[in-house]
Amino acid sequence: MAVPLGRPKLKTAFKNARSVGPLYTSGPVAITLDGNKIVTCVSEEILLTEISSGLEICRFASDTNTVNSLCITPSSSHLLVFTASLALRVFEIPTSTPLKKLVHPLRVIARAHEAPVHVCKTDPTSTYLASGSADGVVKVWNIRSGYVTHVFKGHGGIVSALAFDYPQDMSSVAREQKMRLITGSADTRLRIFDLSATSNSATGGKPEAVLEGHYSVPRGLDVSLDGKWLISGGRDSVVLLWDLSSNLALTASTVGKNKGKGKNKAFTPTLVKTIPVLERVEALGILRPDEDLTGSSSGSDVIRFYTGGEKGVVKIWDGKDGNVLFTLGREHTKISDDQEEQRQIVDVMYLPSTSSVVSVHADQNIIFHSLSTQSLTRQLIGYNDEIVDATFLSPKFSSELKDRDSHLALATNSSLIRVYDTRSCDARLLDGHTDVVLALDQGVAGRLLASGSKDRSARLWAPLKPKSEDPGLGWGYDCVGVCEGHAESVGAIAISKKAGNEGELDHPQFMFTGSQDRTIKMWDLAGVQLTSEGDDAEPLRCKSLCTHKAHDKDINALDVSPNDRLLVSGSQDRTAKIFSIEYIPGFGGNAPRGELKLIGTCKGHKRGVWSVRFSRTEKILATGSGDKTVKLWSLDDFSCLKTFEGHTNSVLRVDFLNAGLQVISTSSDGLVKLWDIKEEECVWALAVSNDESRIVSGAADSVVTFWEDCTEEQDEEKEAARASLVQKEQDFQNYLALNDYRKAIQLALAMQQPGRLLSLFRNIQTNDADPTSITGRSSVDEVIRTIGGSDLAKLLQFARDWNTNAKTSRVAQGVLHAIVKLRSADDLMKAFGDEHSEAAFAEGGTSSGTKPGSALKDFVDAFIPYTERHLSRMNKLVQDSYMVDYILSEMDDGTFDDMDVDTVAV
Repeated sequence: MAVPLGRPKLKTAFKNARSVGPLYTSGPVAITLDGNKIVTCVSEEILLTEISSGLEICRFASDTNTVNSLCITPSSSHLLVFTASLALRVFEIPTSTPLKKLVHPLRVIARAHEAPVHVCKTDPTSTYLASGSADGVVKVWNIRSGYVTHVFKGHGGIVSALAFDYPQDMSSVAREQKMRLITGSADTRLRIFDLSATSNSATGGKPEAVLEGHYSVPRGLDVSLDGKWLISGGRDSVVLLWDLSSNLALTASTVGKNKGKGKNKAFTPTLVKTIPVLERVEALGILRPDEDLTGSSSGSDVIRFYTGGEKGVVKIWDGKDGNVLFTLGREHTKISDDQEEQRQIVDVMYLPSTSSVVSVHADQNIIFHSLSTQSLTRQLIGYNDEIVDATFLSPKFSSELKDRDSHLALATNSSLIRVYDTRSCDARLLDGHTDVVLALDQGVAGRLLASGSKDRSARLWAPLKPKSEDPGLGWGYDCVGVCEGHAESVGAIAISKKAGNEGELDHPQFMFTGSQDRTIKMWDLAGVQLTSEGDDAEPLRCKSLCTHKAHDKDINALDVSPNDRLLVSGSQDRTAKIFSIEYIPGFGGNAPRGELKLIGTCKGHKRGVWSVRFSRTEKILATGSGDKTVKLWSLDDFSCLKTFEGHTNSVLRVDFLNAGLQVISTSSDGLVKLWDIKEEECVWALAVSNDESRIVSGAADSVVTFWEDCTEEQDEEKEAARASLVQKEQDFQNYLALNDYRKAIQLALAMQQPGRLLSLFRNIQTNDADPTSITGRSSVDEVIRTIGGSDLAKLLQFARDWNTNAKTSRVAQGVLHAIVKLRSADDLMKAFGDEHSEAAFAEGGTSSGTKPGSALKDFVDAFIPYTERHLSRMNKLVQDSYMVDYILSEMDDGTFDDMDVDTVAV
């Protein structure tokens, strides 16, 4: 290893590069038809997120009530939201870059329904909105104008599903093109309403047809593009296929003759097929006829649809044969009832533009499946809950820095491990543990992931081999090893460090686990694979090389030294113990052997030790404890070298940075602190990347924050600002020497330096003032007469500040006098208006808050009291001067009565 020539520069600043917060907690979800943006609910808030990058575009202003239903128009121009307050809120979806301010609704209809609205749907033309409420009323709205066009009553219970029938492909069916609305309700019936008939719409139009066939609540409805087929599915575990083109022999003229003669007999949909799906259906839809599916032919006469429900998978069906073509996702057969309920699908959306279906699950995960490749392409994790541990991963083994630490693994209070792609926030869930995962570690330069859980086992995870030319598609991790043998929860884990480094072995040799049973186990990893084929093969059962009774209480943390010779453990017994590692690999038919020998104990903490970490460059050890301190220990004599105090709660994680010159720590007080080891001070208030340029912190607020080192950037900005300030100060002095008062005043205003302006006006008033000028210099008068609006407002504000001090009030009154004399009242109003507009533009939004008129009023209100105080002070001085004159005249006994005495006019 190369020895650095000089002392590394300390890292003094980290910036919040990005944060991954909650995306979806519960409620409805909507995606634009182009597949670029997704609308989700986090508690009562509504978020708009860019799918490809995971960046939040904006948040929509809420009325602090739960969102019951929402939908996006097919044109992706408007978002329509129904909340628990029974209000309809119409938003315009922004097309610009991320917005900092809330997006407010274009229109709010206070009481759109008399009961909560649980389903809503827009028509293909983005003109109408249909909403169904819990009292069995369906309303059709004109989106742009906001009025109701139709009201349909008579549903027997909650309206559970809606669909528009508006044929867009008229080539395959000979029927007139008119818009219909199909509804499903809790009485299990489907009703079809003609929206082209406007009679009796205000009092509740009667349905053209009522379809019976379900025995439970219908949850999904969809109509084919040509308007010929209708499918319906519900919680009775069947899908019904209806033919909407029945009795087409009756022409439009026949329909006209029957008009007004009772029920229209020309429209009588018939049930064609009943398809048992063997699960409760929560969502379904018809795929486009030209959708290219592997193993299935496409054409106008083909009916293929998808379903999603309680089993948590999306199934693609052939409507004619009633067979499953393929399944997207994996069914879980060995899970509890609670887990099954959490993983069931609550909604499915079809995106023809990207040939994919999106499933929304009850466990707050949103999964994108490709129909062409029949594989998972993206997964968005809605909510992480409390983040317990984190570590960087590098599934693509490469020497290039861009491929290192490209992924992040998170352990939350769940049995599922989250793995994020840090560049796109695409995520995967690793399923294997049966209880909460407590600890994570990585080995082989980030390729291998190890996890410890409350289920008393540890697991090893390896990246999947890429199956396509694009390694970003189909990525993931699979379990390749299981370590079982502890009697209690596994709360600490550490893998050997040498494997994967340059010039070292390519395979890890051993791993350690620490448990609540107070023992440390050493595991042989010689047979563990570093990649997985993804064929659901049984993972390797790792062999325990040794078991060591290490502590008197729970073991919280483990770490292996960079040379794989030492192991340190931290425990609730307030100690950290250092062990020497003896490992003999197996060869020649001999089994590998391993042993731990205690060589030292670090005592000094007053509470349990939560974190331990070896320095990568020095023979020192860092520990973090529940006593709110971080301690550094010598590995020569195991004495405490330094103690860092500053956290206000338990220190949960520690790590070294910058060649061991700095220590970073996180605490349950919510702070991340960076310590300078030499100076013993905190210079900035956790997983660390290999190049130490990025730090990740996660907490109980479910927010993952990426911190990037910006020390050099900050130093460059400070140096640039200092150089610019020096240049401007020199320019200011040059302008004064040349009597160029216009540029001098404008530069001082731009630099926000009222002190320089004060000295300029003071010198003008005292040094050879021109008696014909208002300010003392005619050139300065001209500057004030022609100065820009926002600069004039700044000058008035400076004068207001000068007026608060008796020493500078004379200059302030002179400047105000000149402005009032040389500028009109309209100019003053416009000046504050220009400044208000510039401030709003600088904030990146529209004008809001304080109005220009009120700003001028505030200025006058602040100027008048001090002016009155100065006037009162001057009057008192004049009165006192008369008293002084009287006393002097009495003291000289009239000696100077005949002499002329100069009087000063005040």
